[in-house]
Amino acid sequence: MLAITENAAEVIQSIVGSSPEEAPGEPGLRIVARPEGEQRTAFELTIAAIPAEDDEVVEEHGAHVFLDPEAASYLEDKVLDARVEGDQVGFALLEQG
Repeated sequence: MLAITENAAEVIQSIVGSSPEEAPGEPGLRIVARPEGEQRTAFELTIAAIPAEDDEVVEEHGAHVFLDPEAASYLEDKVLDARVEGDQVGFALLEQG
């Protein structure tokens, strides 16, 4: 299952908390896999009020991440980290180890 660093959890909570949508429940960051040809996959990140019916839900360090089934498969052995530089946020996938 995808792991989330404390730093990534803080960034996710900040992003989700700044969303103008009033959402009941526990909104989170939704990750969807988008295949881009051979051997490449891009990930689309959005804020979601609730997970989709078939999403895998990861809750760690107070952050909620919703993974579509394909993203869950790709990311099952990864760690999601984040870096903030100025007003830019970058997410990185690391190997679990």
